Amino acid sequence: MHTVNIGDTQASLYGKDLLTLKDLSEADISALLTEAADLKQNKIQPIFQGKTLAMIFEKSSTRTRVSFEAGMAQLGGNALFLSQKDLQLGRGETVADTAKVLSGYVDAIMIRTFEHEKVEELAEHADIPVINGLTDKYHPCQALADLLTIKEVKGKLKGVKVAYIGDGNNVAHSLMVGCAKMGCDVSIASPKGYEVLDEAVNAAKEYAGVSGSSITLTADPGEAVKGADVIYSDVFTSMGQEAETNERLTVFTPYQVNASLVKHAKPDYTFLHCLPAHREEEVTAEIIDGPNSAVFQQAENRLHVQKALLKAILYKG
Repeated sequence: MHTVNIGDTQASLYGKDLLTLKDLSEADISALLTEAADLKQNKIQPIFQGKTLAMIFEKSSTRTRVSFEAGMAQLGGNALFLSQKDLQLGRGETVADTAKVLSGYVDAIMIRTFEHEKVEELAEHADIPVINGLTDKYHPCQALADLLTIKEVKGKLKGVKVAYIGDGNNVAHSLMVGCAKMGCDVSIASPKGYEVLDEAVNAAKEYAGVSGSSITLTADPGEAVKGADVIYSDVFTSMGQEAETNERLTVFTPYQVNASLVKHAKPDYTFLHCLPAHREEEVTAEIIDGPNSAVFQQAENRLHVQKALLKAILYKG
């Protein structure tokens, strides 16, 4: 496997898949963040002439599609948007067959879908790198943008306390794993029955044992936010859960990030949200549109970390 220089760190990512942040070491993540910061300042680097990224979308998206498509263009390559109606997957072709066919046409695949097992199967049968653009379990590209944003705003990662309030979902899983790897203290508050998966908790605790960070799980938002440097929220009802909307609004109402809750955090706390946001549900407009919010900086950083990732896995240097 080829080793590529990313910033001042060597990361052996060429030709590799990214299915979860468990696939990356602390050094890999540090290197990607360094490269992303450089690409943010030097956006156009036409190094991908003739390279094509296939983007499979079984879940619609604003940030994932535009950031990957714009990122490939800025690196001199091409991106193909493929919805279910554009592929034979929607008519019964197997994931394995699709992986093998696409491997003969393009240089990498990014997929945004429901079942995490589908991404794993795609990666198993593809001869080219596969990037998880989102599954029901993990959202690694979002977490990389989160880490870059925290580092930009706070000037560091190690020792920063990040409090996630709400559903123990894919965003929470990847944020927890990424923060634990990089030395951030993580506190997650979720209602009973909506906690983060043991699989993600166990991985995060293992990484925290190495980095010296801490993992706190609670049902009390106030406890989670106490002394926090960063407060993170996500929608109460994710795509595919629409039938649960009324029940979730009832259960999650006490988990709204509002002026009362943020009083428990540090005065200079930073508010993050992966977007899209539902104002006056999981967060009040006062908070998300207020001076402590960095949500649009965070959204822009999706572009830069994804370019860094694409460069690492596709560029030989």
